[in-house]
Amino acid sequence: MNYIKITGLKIFAHHGVLEEETRNGQDFYVNAKLFYDMNRAAETDEVTDAVHYGEVCQVITQFLQEHTYKLLERAVAETMKEVLCRFPLLDGIEMELCKPHAPIPLPFDNVSVTQSLYWHKVYLAIGSNMGDKQQYLEHAVEVLRRDDDFRDVKTSAWMVTKPYGGVEQDDFLNGAIEVRTLLAPQQLLVRLHEIEQQAGRERLVHWGPRTLDLDILFYEDKVINTLDLVIPHIDMQNRRFVLEPLCELAPMHLHPILQKTVKQMLEELD
Repeated sequence: MNYIKITGLKIFAHHGVLEEETRNGQDFYVNAKLFYDMNRAAETDEVTDAVHYGEVCQVITQFLQEHTYKLLERAVAETMKEVLCRFPLLDGIEMELCKPHAPIPLPFDNVSVTQSLYWHKVYLAIGSNMGDKQQYLEHAVEVLRRDDDFRDVKTSAWMVTKPYGGVEQDDFLNGAIEVRTLLAPQQLLVRLHEIEQQAGRERLVHWGPRTLDLDILFYEDKVINTLDLVIPHIDMQNRRFVLEPLCELAPMHLHPILQKTVKQMLEELD
């Protein structure tokens, strides 16, 4: 992917474990790569189609000067998130924070921490079959839209479906969500569980009734199989209430294991 490279941005700031570091401050240096699709900017030659790297430098400088962290790891992570939220054209950032005056009682040139952060496209299933079902779904979508860790939230139409799994209960209102997130898969799972809990979700009966159900269907093309997280979502190819709304948003998205598109899986189910 194309990127803009910033090298040796000097910033006087107050980060460190020791009290004198946060009190007196010291010089830090930032190296960064700003990843984004440059094709449109290359075609139009318009500033509005490009990432203004001068403004990015100002944001990095201001953020690191206005906040104080003990660890470079935290300083880098929070700064990257600030940059990605402030510049919507960016797809990702790699950042190195250098601390050449770190309190090390030995000869050395530099100490630095390098991390990267990207927006990831994910697809979620959402459903409810208790209370005001539509209100539960719409509130969950609004929570995602207000959260800085998410952007570009799109939803399918809501559809009424029969319960799955053999437990007698009310019909579901189901849909699918397309969204970009800064969260890693495990972090995303935790955040979705928090949203469910805020809606009063109780996990009492497997495949039983619930106020709100949020599941990760796809996380880009990742394949994950752990005790608490399976991506792509298990058995989705047999679930019409998953495939129909998902097909509205991403008919050509390829299942990385089955090597079939969402549209193909739905057609086979038909």
